[in-house]
Amino acid sequence: MEITSFIIARRDKALLVGDYSLYRQQLSRRLLVVRKKLNVSSTGRKYTPKAPITAQDIAGNHEFAHLLLLSAERAWAFAMHMKSTHGADTNTKGIKGSTKRHVVSRFHKANVFAGHLVKLLQEMNKDGALTQPLLEARAYEQSLQGALRFEKGNWEKCLQSYAETRLLYTALAQSRGPKQDELFKDLLSNSVDPSIRDAAYQMKLPRTMSIETIVQRYVPSDNDSFVAEALRLHPQLLQESGTAGRKNMAGDLADVPQTITWRSRTVKLEDATTAQALASVAAAETRLKSFLAANQDSDRRALAAAYDDVLLPSQDAVDTTKTAIDELTAEGVPQGDPRMQALQITRTAVNYNLVEWRVGRNRVLCGDQDGAKFESEPIKQLKKPRADGKPREEQEESDGRKLTRLKERVVLYDSTIQSVDSVKEFPGVAADQAFMRELDGKQAYFSSLRCLAIARSHMLHGKNRNALALLSRALHLSSQTLSSSSDEPAAGGVPKLDLRPAETKFLNDLLERSVLQHRALVELENLTSAKSQSNFKPPPMIERLDEYPPDGVDLTNLVTYPPKLQPVPVKPIFLDVAWNYIDYPGRPKRGTATAADRIIGGAEPKQEPKKEAKKGWFGFGR
Repeated sequence: MEITSFIIARRDKALLVGDYSLYRQQLSRRLLVVRKKLNVSSTGRKYTPKAPITAQDIAGNHEFAHLLLLSAERAWAFAMHMKSTHGADTNTKGIKGSTKRHVVSRFHKANVFAGHLVKLLQEMNKDGALTQPLLEARAYEQSLQGALRFEKGNWEKCLQSYAETRLLYTALAQSRGPKQDELFKDLLSNSVDPSIRDAAYQMKLPRTMSIETIVQRYVPSDNDSFVAEALRLHPQLLQESGTAGRKNMAGDLADVPQTITWRSRTVKLEDATTAQALASVAAAETRLKSFLAANQDSDRRALAAAYDDVLLPSQDAVDTTKTAIDELTAEGVPQGDPRMQALQITRTAVNYNLVEWRVGRNRVLCGDQDGAKFESEPIKQLKKPRADGKPREEQEESDGRKLTRLKERVVLYDSTIQSVDSVKEFPGVAADQAFMRELDGKQAYFSSLRCLAIARSHMLHGKNRNALALLSRALHLSSQTLSSSSDEPAAGGVPKLDLRPAETKFLNDLLERSVLQHRALVELENLTSAKSQSNFKPPPMIERLDEYPPDGVDLTNLVTYPPKLQPVPVKPIFLDVAWNYIDYPGRPKRGTATAADRIIGGAEPKQEPKKEAKKGWFGFGR
């Protein structure tokens, strides 16, 4: 019986398209369907006592457990709807009075339904064993109880409830494996962890205290069989706060850093959430380096996809750092405060690290030497043999496919240049002149690669002049990167934003050879075109009177002499009129003379007497 997935699936589906009010309406309709299916719907009066659900009912049909879960969720959705409605109203200062009592009553009702489900599941297990459905039900009950105590302002008991909830969900995530890891991770990051942070803030706990330390301090380990069972399954869930290693949701051991270094400045990590995020980034980087070292010959798309495992935690680190800065700003902490200064340096460091991994992913997608080498890719041959039994000939890559690949590289270069340019807007970067020159050199390196890719597209079209201009521009940009490249290779050999002298020198040598080659091609084209123009004689000037001679008038080519026999148009309008009077061969003879013939023959047509026009209205004279 899946309890957590049953609840989260319905929440996500409803809240994706609506709010808590829509979720409550869907739950009410679903409750009606389940009650009719179980034949427990009330008939007659509205408020009639219903038969209580027993453990035997749940053992016979799991829909009875779903009935309790749906009832608890409906009460929770009603409370959350009231909180969101009054929270959006800026004119009121919080929820007070009868509304506050109503919200508390809804949370209490949801907690009653969840607690009843836990008792029934305990009755089903006569041997006293704690199954996973029972642990999920207990974690769900404690989350609702924590929400109730949060509304009442009982912060210490609220932390106890949420600490037990987090401990149980973490144990369930490690038991279920990586497939269900995202489910519990989203549940904790969206609802449980923010509530723990808010309650810890109300209790004036230090901000540097991590969530794991709070859970260890406030989890009710005494006389709690559920916590004991979770610790029995995973003894390392609760560790001493001073240990350097902690396990994340997937069960991997991660070292939590205490400091971070950026450009010869080392600051202490003030926010525990940011430290946890950086530990996840470090673990992901280690896994990526191992994967790239073991799969160097793999397809570049597969290697680039492995970078996503580092980009996601890096983005989480950026988000948590920004959240910590926003919280200090909301508290009125000035920018000159040491805590704010440390967070600003941390923000620059984590943002730059994210940009480095994005650029590294683009460089892997570009291919060898960041796309400086451009070779034809083999075309996949059909495995089916030919009908005549002859082997299939290998086909070369078409120009259209080459142009498509070049367009993809230009898009990657544009994204890389934009990412490098965004680094200049990070806090404290503009004041570092040496770092700005280094960024300009890296930006020039990728700009030269972009010009090289566009020049190759012009080469495929046979436009050597345009290709030469772009190659000359690329060579100029490449020369700026020779002095800014670092002598140290990238860490672990993983492509990132750092450039090595061998890479910049290879690109510069390649561009020098290409420029010399295309200068020779353009010179040959100029000589060929000049020779062809010398043998060409334009028409005489009399036939080009509508053109202005830019090189002057050629007095030896005014008219054609001696004149040649040429067809000339001969009065087409006159011939059309004469058609009526000329007997052409093959034209039928006219039977009667026309009016024109009578005029020509001297016979004038008789004129008919004119009729007197009628005067007045309706033909009556006046």
